[in-house]
Amino acid sequence: MTVPRIAQLLFHRSIFLLLLLIIQSAACLSREEDTISAGVVIKDPQTIASQNQIYKLGFFTPPNTTNRYLGIFFAFSQETVVWVANRYTPLKDSSGAVTLSRDGNLVILDGTNRTVWSTNLTTTSPVVNPVAQILDTGNLGMTLSMNVKTGKRVLLTAWKNATDPGIGSFTGGLDVVSGTPQLVNWNEGRPYWRSGQWNGLIFLGIKLMFYAYLEGFNVVKNDSAGNFVYTTPQINGFVTLTLNSSGSVTRKEWNGVEKRWDVVVTYPENECDVYGKCGPFGSCNALESPICTCMRGFEPANEDEWGRGNWSNGCRRRSQLRCGDDGFERLRYMKVPDFAQPLPSGVQDECRTRCLGNCSCIAYAYDSYIGCMFWSNTLIDTQEFGSVGVDLYVRLSASEFGSHKGRKLYIIIPVTVSFACICIIIFIARWLMVKRRGDKVKDTGIVEAGQMFTTDSTAIVLRNEAKEVNIGELPKFTFEMLAKATKRFHEDNLLGRGGFGPVYKGILANGKEIAVKRLSAESGQGMQEFMNEVIVISKLQHRNLVKLLGGCVEKEEKILIYEYMPNKSLDACLFGSTNPTKKLLDWNMRYSIIEGIGRGILYLHRDSRLRIIHRDLKPSNVLLDQDWNPKISDFGMARIFGGNEDHGSTARVVGTYGYMAPEYGMEGRFSEKSDVYSFGVLILEIIKGKKNTRYFNDELSLSLIGCAWKMWSEGNGLSFVEEGIASRETEEEMVRCIQIGLLCVQESPNDRPVIQTVLSMLSGEIVELLPLPKQPVFAENGSTRGPNGSTQQNVYSNNEHTLSMLDGS
Repeated sequence: MTVPRIAQLLFHRSIFLLLLLIIQSAACLSREEDTISAGVVIKDPQTIASQNQIYKLGFFTPPNTTNRYLGIFFAFSQETVVWVANRYTPLKDSSGAVTLSRDGNLVILDGTNRTVWSTNLTTTSPVVNPVAQILDTGNLGMTLSMNVKTGKRVLLTAWKNATDPGIGSFTGGLDVVSGTPQLVNWNEGRPYWRSGQWNGLIFLGIKLMFYAYLEGFNVVKNDSAGNFVYTTPQINGFVTLTLNSSGSVTRKEWNGVEKRWDVVVTYPENECDVYGKCGPFGSCNALESPICTCMRGFEPANEDEWGRGNWSNGCRRRSQLRCGDDGFERLRYMKVPDFAQPLPSGVQDECRTRCLGNCSCIAYAYDSYIGCMFWSNTLIDTQEFGSVGVDLYVRLSASEFGSHKGRKLYIIIPVTVSFACICIIIFIARWLMVKRRGDKVKDTGIVEAGQMFTTDSTAIVLRNEAKEVNIGELPKFTFEMLAKATKRFHEDNLLGRGGFGPVYKGILANGKEIAVKRLSAESGQGMQEFMNEVIVISKLQHRNLVKLLGGCVEKEEKILIYEYMPNKSLDACLFGSTNPTKKLLDWNMRYSIIEGIGRGILYLHRDSRLRIIHRDLKPSNVLLDQDWNPKISDFGMARIFGGNEDHGSTARVVGTYGYMAPEYGMEGRFSEKSDVYSFGVLILEIIKGKKNTRYFNDELSLSLIGCAWKMWSEGNGLSFVEEGIASRETEEEMVRCIQIGLLCVQESPNDRPVIQTVLSMLSGEIVELLPLPKQPVFAENGSTRGPNGSTQQNVYSNNEHTLSMLDGS
């Protein structure tokens, strides 16, 4: 059963726009501009508007027709309709009207006062003085959901076409049937596009998401009742997400200057995004011609159709599997197939063992956040991404590998023998060199450039494992030693997970504690960020920057080793009311942390031999040593400038939502002032003890930055400070820090102070009155100037679809 609702989907911040029925009023309410009282008639073309003139309720006519429908649309873009009432019973002329009946139902009447549509609400108690109100605010986001116990879904439904708002053949929503949540568009019940599996940070089938881990970009949560819910958080600007009649999902942003909607991205992006384009066991690559190929060990199921470009029947095995005598072919950087069966596991090798031990397992993959994923029937909707994605291991008969090996055996044997002889000669020569210098590095735990640890830290052998990666002057460790130090990368030693992959605590043979960052093959970041961090941080030395101790490059493993920070990261200590370490962070410690972060940024911007912009400053990238001194870490996104360069631009925006400066997040422009903006957010978070991307003041409808602005500008800055540390004795210093933070998060980079000025403000070197900050761009929960020039709340909507409840049976 389909139940129309007033709803809209947004991409970064969804707003549930509700036509709210308030039915328990004690007295009759007089009509206001945004309400309809019982008995009041709104005749076409009259409208009512939300309080801030963002949305209107009224009659509209789709293009190329004379039919009239009641709907809700943007006040400044009336062709952008977000909800339709009488989608199946249009009025034929402009004589219609809408009213609110005495029983609380919204009713549409034609020119003869005949009811053509009604909400048909029923209540268990009498309705007294009902009022219908159109709002321009609501909850944090529209939700798409699925209950795995009942099968019920909350879905988007597309129009039939641009002229007919009746429910079309395409729907979209959350699918959890295959074991891991993913977004799917269906065409009359058949999959048309899917986002790939949700791993807790991104959807693995959307290539763009691998390039920027935007915190809060999407959220999928589940509860004990079996409900999985998908939401998108708030962001500044008017944004719509449209499911149209052809099955495409388009994200648009309102261009206030040009007064138009600009298309940002559309899914499916290409032919390979269409579900199952290459059929079972086929792999799609949009950059190749033809786009479809059979996986290794498979051949077209129908050669004639395949040759004509009809790939729907896919591929079949050349050699059948024989349980216990099979191997795996590795397919790199893939959108992994549909119907994955997840099984949490800490190590990738366990996935291979489990799959080999199960005769029905035909493939496996590993994601550091999901764990193991297995497939048992078919591999459908597989795509090659090229540079990002997940490695897929496909099970093949041993004969597929044997024949391949036999053809090249005559090449491999002589090459292997020659290589072995060369290695023996080199080994002997280097062994003699090491023997002379062995005492120099004995028991130090770190070796010189070009040296490599063995499992015994007192015995050193020079080796060159970095065949693809040159980690330069960085001291080198062997993988076996790091595995031993971390107890084979055991989950108990896991410190956290970053963009690269997991970070583990390790203890070397000489007792030295280290932090081991292991680059995950499934990471959204890769070789570029790995080498960037090696190049940047190996050349930096400052008490407020984390120290890089060494690296490891062996086969597919790429690992960085840092000094161990016993107090972990700033976000682990600062956020969460039940965190015991949070009680230790009094105002003096927080102030010291703010100054320390600032000194680290100053070193990067001005005092180091390289001019560096970090581009990803956030609490999780600030580590705390045993004395609670802050140390900036994670330089994978940093950019180095030379000469007189002081700014740059990029088409690949990387960083974390909530900490990116507006000019960087929207236009890809970055400079030292981009880091200053992130530092300003950090200052406010440290003062408030709340995370910017997770904070929302329900009472004031304000974001963290907006809350700081409101309380400071009203002369009540102390109310913004976290309750446990707020004190009249330090009020002046706290309020001054709030003002400095607000100066840093101003919208224009030219208005923000440089970092050395910020430090002077913090230290008290600037004793005169500080400049007055301008209202930040995200002040009122993403408020901005509306079409009429007044300050108003930004809200978001979809177009060409409604929210529906479908029975899963």
